Amino acid sequence: MSGSARWLQILGLGALAAGLAGLDFSAPLSWLSAGLLVLAGLKLAEARSLPERRLVSLLTLIGGGVQGAQQGELLPSLLQLLATALGLAGLLALEVGSGLSWCAVLRRSLAVLLAALPVALVLFLLVPRIEPIWQTPNLRGADASAVTGLNSELDPGSISNLADNTGPAARVSFSSGQLPEPAERYWRVIVHEQFDGQRWKQRELPSNRLATPAGAASNPESKASSQVWLVEPSPVNALPWDGSGRANPNQLRVNRNGELQPLQANQERRAYLVRATGSPQPWQQRQPSPADLELPAGSNPQLEALGASWRDLATPEQRLAAAKQWFTQQDFRYSSTPGTQRGLDVFLFKRREGFCGHYASAFTAFMRAAGVPARVVSGYLGGTWVRPLGGAPYLDLRHSNAHAWSEVWLPGQGWQRIDPSAWTTAPASRAEGGEAGGSTNPIRSWLQWLQWQWWGLDLAWSRWWLGFDQAGQEALLQRLFGDQRQWLGAVVLGAVAGLLALALAGLQWLQQPASRDQISRELQAVVKHLKRSGVEVEPGESFEQLCNRASRLLPASASSLQELASCHNLLRYAALGKQERLQQWADWRTALRTINKATKSTL
Repeated sequence: MSGSARWLQILGLGALAAGLAGLDFSAPLSWLSAGLLVLAGLKLAEARSLPERRLVSLLTLIGGGVQGAQQGELLPSLLQLLATALGLAGLLALEVGSGLSWCAVLRRSLAVLLAALPVALVLFLLVPRIEPIWQTPNLRGADASAVTGLNSELDPGSISNLADNTGPAARVSFSSGQLPEPAERYWRVIVHEQFDGQRWKQRELPSNRLATPAGAASNPESKASSQVWLVEPSPVNALPWDGSGRANPNQLRVNRNGELQPLQANQERRAYLVRATGSPQPWQQRQPSPADLELPAGSNPQLEALGASWRDLATPEQRLAAAKQWFTQQDFRYSSTPGTQRGLDVFLFKRREGFCGHYASAFTAFMRAAGVPARVVSGYLGGTWVRPLGGAPYLDLRHSNAHAWSEVWLPGQGWQRIDPSAWTTAPASRAEGGEAGGSTNPIRSWLQWLQWQWWGLDLAWSRWWLGFDQAGQEALLQRLFGDQRQWLGAVVLGAVAGLLALALAGLQWLQQPASRDQISRELQAVVKHLKRSGVEVEPGESFEQLCNRASRLLPASASSLQELASCHNLLRYAALGKQERLQQWADWRTALRTINKATKSTL
């Protein structure tokens, strides 16, 4: 079985190598995963002794655990499970030598995994969550592009043709299973505060972050709704959300502008859960800063003059209404091919044609000129509602759903969303989140349908995995122990010890050979035939001794009984090659048929 063990170990390392494709190597754990894989491969290539081969399986198991700490989605989880099963199978094949077939080795490996599952479940449910061991600093910045999507800079005037990028951006499922109303399908990502007269940029914020909203963490038993997000890699170090709720504080934070940012900056696929809290969000009530009124003097003189004329109106609400009235009275057109327009004055008073970035940029500048704090927000609008056969329905967001809108500060209300693009005729694909439809190309439509089904299963798995977060665990522990948490450690240790004892007993029972392999079953049939012929098994007698004694009592079957005893010894205990083993099985069958006929004739 040494050759089979080697192949099992190679396949296990292959499963780990496939899992590396989804890792981001700006994170230390990703390099650790790759290093373990390289070490295991090199050790397998030069291993000659049994301890060295055991080390390969050990490295495979550790590598699967390290990858599991980084990726919790469905496909990586399946690869990690496969690598673990193959690592155990390779280790078992090394220990048993040639005594078991491939199928038997894999079956016993799966039995070991199933025996360990209850222990893992107890640890998952009861061991308290801890903060991340390390964090890497947040990174910002991305190259500008002329396709739909998000960027840390917004410069609509420099884009003459906005090409649609229909690649996947994110998916979100809702615990209610219902599609949110259109007004609730604005998914904020980036806040642009700095304006130089042409471009909007993110402002570098201090490292301090907002605290968790009041009441969000103190009510773990709340049945509030939640969202599970799966977000594709992006160069932008902020994640989409609806601007309300509470994300896992061990992984994500909300800064003072309402951007949801990861603690550890990387560019890999992310899964996270956001729970609704029903509490006001601190970022929405944060007082505006002088940066929210900055407007470079003389960069857009016509805009500045018109905006300044609205300062005579008494309240910000009246100035906002005046701006809306002015926009709706003009002949503005929504277009993804507006041509290059240097300066907002060109867009507002000459071309009057553009996409969401133009309208959000111009309206925000108007508000600042009128003395109303304002800023631009980039994110996603709408999405496609998908109802897969497996898993709950979800909203599919594409890069073509990227959108920009404005936020203005209104006294007593905080930061309020205003979408000036809605004052024009916007494309339905961006403004609405319709049901999933089929493509005109049947092959493409079929592939897209399969992709939607897989994503549905992926989201269902992620909802189960992420749903039991720190808040969910706190609620479970409160129900089980109340205020008697001092017994938690003893309960965990006792449960693990009991489950391990049961698992070892189960494995020992599974490994008992009686009546469980082919030779044992057929030996029992031989014993029954001999008993009918008057030959009883004596206590402590081996099968070979039984055959020798039966040969003297049944001379007609003596040669077959001797052949049967010889085949039994070779099949049970000898290290036979494949051809030799097949030959012994053929001889065993022949002798068995002969004895069956002889015993029937004597009866």
